[in-house]
Amino acid sequence: MKWEKKTVGTSEERCAMTGVHQRHSLLLLQQIVEVLLLQIVEAKNSSHVTQLSREKTLFSDETIGETLHGISVDWEASSRVPVFVMLPLDTVSVGGNLNKPRAMNTSLAALKSAGVEGVMVDAWWGLVEKDGPLKYNWEGYYELVQMVQKHGLKLQVVMSFHQCGGNVGDSCSIPLPPWVLEEISQNPDLVYTDRSGQRNPEYISWGCDSLPVLRGRTPIQVYSDYMRSFRERFSDYLGGVIVEVQVGMGPCGELRYPSYPESNGTWRFPGIGEFQCYDKYMRSSLEASAEAIGKTEWGISGPHDSGHYNQFPEDTGFFRRDGTWKTEYGQFFLEWYSAKLIEHGDRILAAAESIFRGTGAKLSGKVAGIHWHYRTRSHAAELTAGYYNTRNHDGYLPIARMLGKRGVVLNFTCMEMRDGEQPEHANCSPEGLVRQVKTATMTSRTDLAGENALERYDEGAYGQVMATSRSDSGNGLSAFTYLRMNKRTFEGENWRHLMTFVKNMSEGGRNLRLSEYDTGRTNLYVGLMDGDQNVKAKEAAGN
Repeated sequence: MKWEKKTVGTSEERCAMTGVHQRHSLLLLQQIVEVLLLQIVEAKNSSHVTQLSREKTLFSDETIGETLHGISVDWEASSRVPVFVMLPLDTVSVGGNLNKPRAMNTSLAALKSAGVEGVMVDAWWGLVEKDGPLKYNWEGYYELVQMVQKHGLKLQVVMSFHQCGGNVGDSCSIPLPPWVLEEISQNPDLVYTDRSGQRNPEYISWGCDSLPVLRGRTPIQVYSDYMRSFRERFSDYLGGVIVEVQVGMGPCGELRYPSYPESNGTWRFPGIGEFQCYDKYMRSSLEASAEAIGKTEWGISGPHDSGHYNQFPEDTGFFRRDGTWKTEYGQFFLEWYSAKLIEHGDRILAAAESIFRGTGAKLSGKVAGIHWHYRTRSHAAELTAGYYNTRNHDGYLPIARMLGKRGVVLNFTCMEMRDGEQPEHANCSPEGLVRQVKTATMTSRTDLAGENALERYDEGAYGQVMATSRSDSGNGLSAFTYLRMNKRTFEGENWRHLMTFVKNMSEGGRNLRLSEYDTGRTNLYVGLMDGDQNVKAKEAAGN
């Protein structure tokens, strides 16, 4: 380091000062090298390309301290699993504004202190394109993106083309855009329909994916225009702050039929659900498929003996142990029904792939964790949802291959569930289901990410996620998104468990014990949780 000749003091003082500054410079240089090594490791092992967005502030003591606090460079960090946290469903209001921004700001600061990678938010079609076709309002989401960036967090954004309300965990109601509902009122066959004629407005039937039924545009064109508008509005943030775009492909954003709707008590756990193939567009497709193989009578209707929403497999002719599902007709119908699901996923993801190519943002798609009746031969609840998965037929490998072909991450739920926690009569096996999906993604070389299906704060749930996240138990997770941030998240033990979980996931889930991991209340725990800031954090997501 070069010093000016006008430096005051004796020669001994100048030498001492020079030595101090040299030692400071060496220490600073060492810290900078450590930061760069850490970034290189994370960039190498992350499922997406890490953006070195902090280069401009790399030389500040504050940034170095923030980056290095409690972190050591680990050359074996390939099993690191970044943790995201889902934001409330009503993060953006019906008016298009960010809900309770001060509380959100405090929440994000707390999550950052916990070591969370980022957050996930639903970009609701029913809010953004509410005012008419091609009229988009992204302002509430823009404010959120800027706030997330300010806190040094990342963002997963869900293109939510479904209705919010009527399913597990739905705490608010956000219907499809009003102009879309007008089209549905004039043509009820635009939405899924069951055997009794009951309509479901959660998502547009993919029987009309390629038909111009939405004021001259096809549903796929509408979804594409929406995603293109998002790309243009957030082009400066894609690949940096916005690291993932999850493409909604059905009810709850999942690639499935709405076979088990909870609204109005239609379905309750662990009912088998019902096939959703009775709108005129789906029936036309079924009829054409039957005619193509010379079995016209098979295209008249769906199975007559598949029962009702809340029955069990053995109560039906179709799903019982040696039922119709095993016959030539049953196989034909299930192949057609599941093929429609995969075709829809491929169409919308092909559009998303072309729209987001080159932005640096990863694409993902969500598959439902339907674990009830998994231990039966027919897997009835999965079949009605569109997953042709039986004792003799793998229903998840074709889906994993379709996603993998597009470079899309398969996001799977129920990662926190254990078989022993489920009621015996429901024939559940969430653990078996997760193992099967992990095998399918490993075979197809498709990235796998996870979520918990239910709001859980207990050590057992976190421990199960950590166990299933490891690559030595099959295909490891590229990321995990925790459902869902609210006031309970920040309560004492819940908050400590979450922070310990995040730390363990950053270490590849190697420490499966949570209970005594951080009882000393180290800096890992303290963060923003001291004194009056603890109150602020508790207020944050509870709203």
